[in-house]
Amino acid sequence: MGKRNYLIEGVSGSGKTSVAEALQRRGYHVVHGDRELKYRGDPKTGKPLQEPVHTSAWAKAVWQHEHLLWDIDKVLAVVADHSTPISFFCGGSRNVAAFSDVLDGVFVLEVADLATVLRRLDERVALDPTDWGGRPEEKELVARLHRTKADIPSSAIIIDATRPLVSVVDAILRHVHAEA
Repeated sequence: MGKRNYLIEGVSGSGKTSVAEALQRRGYHVVHGDRELKYRGDPKTGKPLQEPVHTSAWAKAVWQHEHLLWDIDKVLAVVADHSTPISFFCGGSRNVAAFSDVLDGVFVLEVADLATVLRRLDERVALDPTDWGGRPEEKELVARLHRTKADIPSSAIIIDATRPLVSVVDAILRHVHAEA
């Protein structure tokens, strides 16, 4: 729905949902990708898949991560609707390369220390025990992604997400408004 469209990405626990909610409170149009766009599918073809029976909890966590996609047609529909000046897509998707060319920019929320990420996951799971990131294998995968920086789009603007939420949102908006 934006004339300009941005993705806010990062590992689980980096603060994507908190940033999305803060942007909404400030009046910006936000699409919660992990709630509104996600499905499990083939990262190459986009075809929806049924989750297989896994040989281990680790295999399940990896499969779920690697097959978390966003509905590209829905992304493109939001981008095509210019009824708002700016839209923010918040969340993670393994098929971001399929729609990154229609975005005006990508921000990656980065948390320097893993302990903060794991604490945030624990706080989130305490509120909703079914939320992703509470199981040991999910935390192990988050730790690996945090360490390797895998899945980070190459042209992304890195935002220090260890700072207070208001500072993180202000940093994103400074970049967005500097491009205007």
